[in-house]
Amino acid sequence: VHRLVTYIFVYEDLISLTCGAIIIWYFAGSFEKNVGTVKHCFLTVVFAILSALLYLLLETVVSRVSEVEDAKGFMPVAFATLGVSTTRSRMKRTLVFGVRVPVVLVPWFMLCVAWFIPRSSLLSNLCGLLAGEAYGLGYCFCLDFPESVGSKLDRMFPFSLLKRIPGLKYIPGSLAERRAFESS
Repeated sequence: VHRLVTYIFVYEDLISLTCGAIIIWYFAGSFEKNVGTVKHCFLTVVFAILSALLYLLLETVVSRVSEVEDAKGFMPVAFATLGVSTTRSRMKRTLVFGVRVPVVLVPWFMLCVAWFIPRSSLLSNLCGLLAGEAYGLGYCFCLDFPESVGSKLDRMFPFSLLKRIPGLKYIPGSLAERRAFESS
């Protein structure tokens, strides 16, 4: 059961680790700014588990047709956060390599690009994207918790400790606190 979460920490080479770090920095960082550190940590675990379960379900079917790469690295969770961000975005279009495209197509375009990353599992990335899209569209509403719960968790261990670490950017759980944090 522990492998439903720990697979996100497995990398086989330096190239996949570097690509994973860039994806974490770019996509997960902006997602954390929108939801806060507590909810981001919670959703990271949830997206890892949902992606793994969906992967296990689909792997048996897909492996009969073609070879399937093992699920490794943080990319499925990054695709889940990207899926949530694009489904909940108010923007209709964005620039991708100088071309204006609908925002909802960005994760699918990035999925095609990620196909060329060494040791990257297309199926696990797809599962992460599907989990994020489902959450973003509201199909996983039972996973949401109120901002008041996030604010209470902000004051508890380990999050109270994270606030005190110098150089670490901690994003508060409530929207009002995040706005005050951004303006300061």
